[in-house]
Amino acid sequence: MQYVIAFVTGGTICALSQILMEKTKMLPGRIMVLLVCLGAILGFVGIYEPFSKWAQAGANVPLLGFGNNLWKGVKEMVDKKGFIGIFLGGFKNCAAGLSAALVFSYIASLLCQPKMKKH
Repeated sequence: MQYVIAFVTGGTICALSQILMEKTKMLPGRIMVLLVCLGAILGFVGIYEPFSKWAQAGANVPLLGFGNNLWKGVKEMVDKKGFIGIFLGGFKNCAAGLSAALVFSYIASLLCQPKMKKH
């Protein structure tokens, strides 16, 4: 049942994002930023943690989970180091994911030889 809950939750998040892309003039990058910020805000308010425990990977894998992970890192570092923790916490908590994204993106660019679109 956990797989079904995760699949339906993640699929719903992605479907809502797709609807937002189709029905508005928002660019995909802005929608991605919106999702990350929404995850951080929901974490700040205290809603995301129970949602994450219920939906598990369905809530933690999409960009909402990334935003919540940034928030948790910032909160932890602010508690430890004060104001400077605002700048340190997010990177500490998300370093592995960001590093993997950079490395695999670079490898993909070497294999696929991307080209810029001409307008």
